[in-house]
Amino acid sequence: QTPMAQLLLRGQLLADAKGTPHRIDAVLFDKDGTLSISEPMLHALASARVVHARTLLQQRHPELPASRGDELAGLLQRAYGLNEQAIHPAGATAVGSRTHNLISTATALAQVGLGWPEALELGEAIFAATDGLHGQGSQQRPIATEGLHDLVEALNAAAVACAVISNDDRAGIAAFLASQELTGRFQACWSADHSPRKPDPAAVQALCAELGVTAERCALIGDANSDLRMAQQAGVPVVIGYTAGWSSPPPLDPCFPCLSHWSELEVRVSGA
Repeated sequence: QTPMAQLLLRGQLLADAKGTPHRIDAVLFDKDGTLSISEPMLHALASARVVHARTLLQQRHPELPASRGDELAGLLQRAYGLNEQAIHPAGATAVGSRTHNLISTATALAQVGLGWPEALELGEAIFAATDGLHGQGSQQRPIATEGLHDLVEALNAAAVACAVISNDDRAGIAAFLASQELTGRFQACWSADHSPRKPDPAAVQALCAELGVTAERCALIGDANSDLRMAQQAGVPVVIGYTAGWSSPPPLDPCFPCLSHWSELEVRVSGA
């Protein structure tokens, strides 16, 4: 009998409706808020974008009333999911790509009186001024979520491939994996540089093809409903929410099983 890896969540074998355990050939992980604790870095980044937005708006458009700066700050804070201490785990900063956040920024600038070309141009300037706070340039570098190394080691030992599917760019993913000494443990990644991007289910299919596995023999773990629904639509049978990557748990659909520590997930090889 061919050895087959299976997953147990809190001691329960993950199985189909008939009770047949799912064979798992690969696990696809979201990055920010799942593999990594990115909230301190993202909070610093979003806060800096708000400050630079106000400053650049006043410098470049002195014809606008000063009150527009306050209005802009409020719009951006809501769009980014930013408050004084935390990032909302379902906000644009937490879930969206750089492009998504740039469009959010330009939209806020348009709402305070700029034309769309000027709003996009100013948005680009804001991001250029703050990009050094992201990823490896940040003073708040992301660290791996607790227990991740042990789980990834167990998956590798069971010949289960590991991959990242994220809206960060390829360089950001590679830098995080290298900083946590995980580069050799992950066989592939799908990033914001790829097309289509998540949450398109075709992104999952393309990543599976790169790994040489089928979606029907994968698990996907993420911290956003968009990730989990994407996996479901792509035909991934084991879809799990991860809730411990943010200071407040992400608002995940209760239809998905969740875990709050990697020790809740166990790998078992049967038929060996």
